[in-house]
Amino acid sequence: MKLSLYSPQQGLPSVQDAREEPPRRMSDRNHNLKQEWHFEAGNEIVPGRHALKKLGGGYRYEAYLVWDDTLYAIVVAKVVRPNLVDDERALRGLRGEFELLWRLNHPVILRAFDAQLGGTRPHLVLEHLEGPRLSTLIRKYGWLPPEQLLPLALQLCSAIHYLSSQRVCHLDIKPANIIMSGPPRLIDLSIARSVEQAARSGKGVGTDNYMSPEQCDPDRFGPVGPASDIWGLGVTLYQAATGELPFTKSSQEERWPVLREDIKPFAREVPEAIAIPLLTCLEKSSPNRPTAAELHDELEPLLTHLPRPRLGKLKPGRLPSRPRRG
Repeated sequence: MKLSLYSPQQGLPSVQDAREEPPRRMSDRNHNLKQEWHFEAGNEIVPGRHALKKLGGGYRYEAYLVWDDTLYAIVVAKVVRPNLVDDERALRGLRGEFELLWRLNHPVILRAFDAQLGGTRPHLVLEHLEGPRLSTLIRKYGWLPPEQLLPLALQLCSAIHYLSSQRVCHLDIKPANIIMSGPPRLIDLSIARSVEQAARSGKGVGTDNYMSPEQCDPDRFGPVGPASDIWGLGVTLYQAATGELPFTKSSQEERWPVLREDIKPFAREVPEAIAIPLLTCLEKSSPNRPTAAELHDELEPLLTHLPRPRLGKLKPGRLPSRPRRG
């Protein structure tokens, strides 16, 4: 059975409306309605693809580690949940994500190998990445030292600059969407949109704690665009540098504290040469934020001043730092 629906020669269908969905809020979803496939090790997802273990899942999709007979490799299958296999929005989202990943080609962005968008188990076949999520490292160790933070920042700047050059906005830059492999990889383009589509987005597209002011309230702060990804990068790097978010967490009582709060003081000492560029990413006015290339060029010279990491000596959150002055 031939699994691949697309080939470079065939090209991809145009899916102009794949990203034109109304915004959704995580807290508004009824998680009790989610159904699972319950694949066990060895179960066949489709002929030639066998489940190894479940990795996780979201509102519309589940992710499984899979053995692919054609690729003869371990990959990840992103499978539409069983109750949504006929849902137009879920299928449009899957098709749109594959279309986008198929044309992007960057060492810091997740790769897609195949898609099966029809049948009883629609799914994407994605690259399997070894390594923890950045969110896991922050939760486990608290923060990253400059020796890890700076290279990570430069790699993410590279990916975001490339997306901008391709007229794409990721719209969900956050630690949970960064796999700390070699190099780190930016994943989950399920809500990514073209720059033009992003500018037409309503409020609430993204993850609350990492959304820019314009993603929260475009009527007040202007249209969503590439600068929105710079904001997400800024929140991510702030959290990686300090172990904390720069604003109060979103809650049922207040969804977007960022709209009224100023940035919290750093919870730990961060070198000024890193802190100042990082804070410019969190300017509430999007034109005042740097581009990814500008941020990269400002941070890159700092690498020469860092000690060279030694195997077994560099661990997140373990380097000593001077106490903050009151």
